[in-house]
Amino acid sequence: MAPQDKNTPPPLPEPLRVAVADSHTHLDMQDGTVDEALAKAASVGVTTVVQVGCDLAGSRWAAETAAAHDSVHATVALHPNEAPRIVLGDPDGWSRQGAREPGGDSALDEALAEIDRLAALPHVRGVGETGLDYFRTGPDGMAAQEASFRAHIEIAKRHGKALVIHDREAHDDVLRILREEGAPDRVVFHCYSGDAEMAKICAAAGYFMSFAGNVTFKNAQPLRDALAVAPPELVLVETDAPFLTPAPYRGRANAPYLIPVTLRAMADVRGMTEDALATAVAANTARAFGY
Repeated sequence: MAPQDKNTPPPLPEPLRVAVADSHTHLDMQDGTVDEALAKAASVGVTTVVQVGCDLAGSRWAAETAAAHDSVHATVALHPNEAPRIVLGDPDGWSRQGAREPGGDSALDEALAEIDRLAALPHVRGVGETGLDYFRTGPDGMAAQEASFRAHIEIAKRHGKALVIHDREAHDDVLRILREEGAPDRVVFHCYSGDAEMAKICAAAGYFMSFAGNVTFKNAQPLRDALAVAPPELVLVETDAPFLTPAPYRGRANAPYLIPVTLRAMADVRGMTEDALATAVAANTARAFGY
């Protein structure tokens, strides 16, 4: 692929006949305005999006954006990689806030109190993305990550909101902590990354599994195997835009309007018609997020 193609937005896919929701997107990290993104998505049958918070600023923005747009629902949280930055500092400034000084446990408590306040708002439908990420956080940050995850579970339960989980290379510990804390009524594994065996465990617990564009990647057979065994009433679709753009557009910026590409690939894996899967996914997303 020529380098200039990376900057060319993928073309509009054929519209879905049955409208669906993008269960996990980051409009604040995408080019263009919210209105443009929503209009483009709606033109191909993606009529609802769940805007996901990853830090305090992003969670406030998600709540404000959901309040301003009927087709947007918000979730609020400190991302698993955000909690260690708050506690231990972020000298490299990897996150969007730039370099940060260590704040200790008290700074994490203050940030969680703000997430708790935002989680009470009516247009905030979920608490997340929270969970564990052993890919980016070393052993020194794991205590902060786990404390934050446990606090988010408690916040979700107290407010009766969905819990949106980020699980990267941490399957066993995520499932263990959910068991130890007692999971909320509605749990969504965002960008599901487990195998078929884990899908059976999630299904038995009634956890929703949301599949992203990486289900289309060549090396993602374990994801496709998981999708094949996941109960149709627990399957969601998401972009995680601007990340995880589905094939054949991998490497370009993702956006909610590309949901049909992923949904069609998922229907093929499941041996379902596009309309049947879209109908299930639309109902599942509304049930998961209580809208």
